[in-house]
Amino acid sequence: MTYKMAYSMVCLLFLTFLLETRFLDATPCAKLTESPGYVVCVCNSTYCDDFPSTQKVTKGEYVVYTSSENGLRFQRQSFKAKATSTNAVYKVSTAKRRQSIIGFGGAFTDAAGINIAGLPIAAQNKLIAAYYGKEGIGYSVGRVPMASCDFSTHPYSYDDVSGDLNLTKFALAPEDLKYKIPFIQNAMKMSPRPIKMFGSPWSAPAWMKTDNNMTGKGSLKGEPGGPYFKAWAQYFIRFLDAYSSHNISFWGLTVQNEPLDGMIAHFGFQCMGYTAEMERDFVKKDLGPALKSSAFKDINLMILDDQRLTILDWANVILSDPEASKYISGIGIHWYMDEFIPANLLDKTHNAFPDKFIFGTEACEGSMPWQSHVILGSWDRAITYAHDILTDLNQWVTGWTDWNLALSPIGGPNWVSNFVDSPIIVDVEKARFYKQPMYYALGHFSKFLVPESVWVSVTAEKNNNHIEMTAFQRPDKSVAVVINNFGYDSVNLTIKAEGIGYLDVESLGRSIQTVVWWID
Repeated sequence: MTYKMAYSMVCLLFLTFLLETRFLDATPCAKLTESPGYVVCVCNSTYCDDFPSTQKVTKGEYVVYTSSENGLRFQRQSFKAKATSTNAVYKVSTAKRRQSIIGFGGAFTDAAGINIAGLPIAAQNKLIAAYYGKEGIGYSVGRVPMASCDFSTHPYSYDDVSGDLNLTKFALAPEDLKYKIPFIQNAMKMSPRPIKMFGSPWSAPAWMKTDNNMTGKGSLKGEPGGPYFKAWAQYFIRFLDAYSSHNISFWGLTVQNEPLDGMIAHFGFQCMGYTAEMERDFVKKDLGPALKSSAFKDINLMILDDQRLTILDWANVILSDPEASKYISGIGIHWYMDEFIPANLLDKTHNAFPDKFIFGTEACEGSMPWQSHVILGSWDRAITYAHDILTDLNQWVTGWTDWNLALSPIGGPNWVSNFVDSPIIVDVEKARFYKQPMYYALGHFSKFLVPESVWVSVTAEKNNNHIEMTAFQRPDKSVAVVINNFGYDSVNLTIKAEGIGYLDVESLGRSIQTVVWWID
């Protein structure tokens, strides 16, 4: 062997060591020093924390990833399974199986795009990669508002020419071309798997509506089957066509974002009202046939796209009609008011219509009038996210979509000042962005519960009132358990894993953990 060959081999081995070490340990969180007392991770053009290794470990080993209020962020530790345990035991059984995962993600709103565009290009890329890149949290879903919503700078539609029922003036808005499409395309390039995009309309053009306004109490003019409903159905097709011309395809659509908002007098931002009967007939007579006769006949159409309070009523009205049901794949739900609405409505709906999936289509913190909009470093909001996701997943829900991918420090822009929080907050003035605890809470699910993961049962021999968990078997046969400890005390618990043994876990107070092991 020549000197040059030997030198090259040494360099290659050293480089491999460095890459493997970085892959295992990951780039750590750079904490926001201006705000002691809570943990916010800072990213900029040159630095951003990423996810530690999720590579397979040998049989008999397991990995625990921990994020906590006291500052841990996706800390990775590996352990050996034991033959016995004296801790409280949670038994995981892969024999009892339920729904499979569609995915997790967030929304490409105008507001998100405006904030991301305000950063230097390198920081923009790091932000998108934090969600969709290989070393990010594994998002596989993206939501796109069809035209404007409140998280725009002004109301607009894709055809504001009154009376244009043939949609001859239909065109995407500048916002689509500048603030949505480029970042969707970037996410698609970075993602190791296809992204399931779905679109949601907030309002038809004002001239199509009974109140001649995109806001307030108003519905489409006429009746389902009539010219305005036919034109509105074609509007969906034009939207899909327009995005397709930019090489963006859609997995799904919701019929209407929060249809109950449009039944409220003086509602403040874009909305359009439907009763369940109206939505049923629109799908049956207009939207369903239009999609089936188009190039988008296999798209997944979701009804409701509103709070879980009305899920069973809407499902009964719409899905009990065979002509409407044949066009519908699933039911979209939002999380607002979940703390006041029993989760067993999800079970009841699934049991009544087991061939339709239930999917979380929108959630955010800071939306209620009594709440602060943005709270940097709030672990309470991470706990709330984890609790809601766990509850949903344990009641047949197939995934969860956060709202804006990124917002400003005040929670905008929003043309009606309906500011809220976001897992990532962008500080344009300092050319950086902040990863909130909510981002890490989401990552404990989205990174591990990949599409086609299947829910499996967890039963507690002795439960702790501050511990909640869910378990899924992933396509590679590994099992992932997500644990939310919302109490202040640490809990020593054990997971009994089939064919592996007992997995001891120290669940730190106020922490979220994911435990992963491989069966073969």
